Amino acid sequence: MTYFGFLGIFLVLPILALLVVARRDAQQGRKMPVALTTWAPWTLIIAHSIIAVLWTTPWDSYLIATQVWWYKPELVTGLTFLYIPIEEYTFFVLQPILTGLWLLFVIRHSPVAEPSSINGMQLRRWVTASLALIWLAFAALLASGWQPGTYLGLLMVWAIPPMMIQSAFGADILWRHRRVALMTIIPMTLYLAAADKLAITNGIWTINPGQSLQAIGINLLGRLPLEELLFFLFTNMLVTLGITLVTSAESKVRAERWVEWAKSILQPRRSLTRIPAKSTRQ
Repeated sequence: MTYFGFLGIFLVLPILALLVVARRDAQQGRKMPVALTTWAPWTLIIAHSIIAVLWTTPWDSYLIATQVWWYKPELVTGLTFLYIPIEEYTFFVLQPILTGLWLLFVIRHSPVAEPSSINGMQLRRWVTASLALIWLAFAALLASGWQPGTYLGLLMVWAIPPMMIQSAFGADILWRHRRVALMTIIPMTLYLAAADKLAITNGIWTINPGQSLQAIGINLLGRLPLEELLFFLFTNMLVTLGITLVTSAESKVRAERWVEWAKSILQPRRSLTRIPAKSTRQ
């Protein structure tokens, strides 16, 4: 199986199936709830595909250049940019489309989330601070030079910053919609991890055992590195939480409020001090 063949079977075909289901739902009158219709869904999915390419390209290029993973030359077309084969860029684009379509399916078939009484500001602060500490811990792991932790450290240092942005803005909003988020993230992660194991077994790509936890005997189902499962967990989280946040009506209100606050800070204040008039002697 070639890399493009893998993409056709495990990403393109499910995407086409979800498009058929979306069309059927539209004909049956199933719509997105008002609370999650701030932006057109396809606009957000395409935007996340673009962000995925921009954010992942430098990181993935470094992984290939340093032999954290490699692909089998016979199973790709040979077209590369920054060490990355064109098939990998196609994966960057297709995964957000697949995950986004599944998220929209789950939302259309789920009850509307009820408002939460949780302290939103406190939740945002605690989650963001916790992520920051985790980021520092894995940055220290990378700095230590421990080879089996290389892939894991690079993965965590790359994935956590955008999660921190999401949590700082709307951890409480995401908590309200946690049901649809979990029903998207868990199935998509398990599905793509299983497909990834098949690709590794067939030699389409290989994870360097010396720079992953495989070096200390940590593998899932025999051939799947733990880092690969975490990679799909984090990427599906970023897509799911990102789309959920941007479509949320609560996010729109909060963003507008933050913009107004920023304008009030940046706008020059008029001086309240008056210049005294010159006195003249008669």
